[in-house]
Amino acid sequence: MKGFPDARPERWLGALALIIISLISLGNVITRYLTGGSFSFTEEFSVFLLVVLTFAGASVALRRNRHIRIGFLERALPLKYRRVLILFQALCGATVLGLITWYGGKMAWQEYQWESLSPGLGLPQWWYLVWLPVLSAAMVWRLCQQTADRLTGRLTDEP
Repeated sequence: MKGFPDARPERWLGALALIIISLISLGNVITRYLTGGSFSFTEEFSVFLLVVLTFAGASVALRRNRHIRIGFLERALPLKYRRVLILFQALCGATVLGLITWYGGKMAWQEYQWESLSPGLGLPQWWYLVWLPVLSAAMVWRLCQQTADRLTGRLTDEP
């Protein structure tokens, strides 16, 4: 495996979210400085894009094996038991991310059915919420890739 494993869609999405946050924040600061007022949409969009950026970045970190983990026990175990521990870790992570995906999707669907609107701009609330299950499902996929790479030895935690 050359270099780092890739998570290109998440990297692009995270970069795009960061660029948009920067631009609307800069525009808001300039507008406030020149006019004394500010754009009404900046806070709502910035918070939404920050959540997207966080989940996209977490997905990239999963694929590149960069999430924090205490590897002392892993390195101390024989290979057979190390693989069992890696599978257990993956199962725990997949369970949590699966629950986030399921309940996030359920919540987005309910917001769609109820036709709820966001408090600031009055946009459909599900537009913001649908990214939660989508990006947590991407994290489940990246976790599966990472686990397969760790089990086959293509990805190690050795310092």
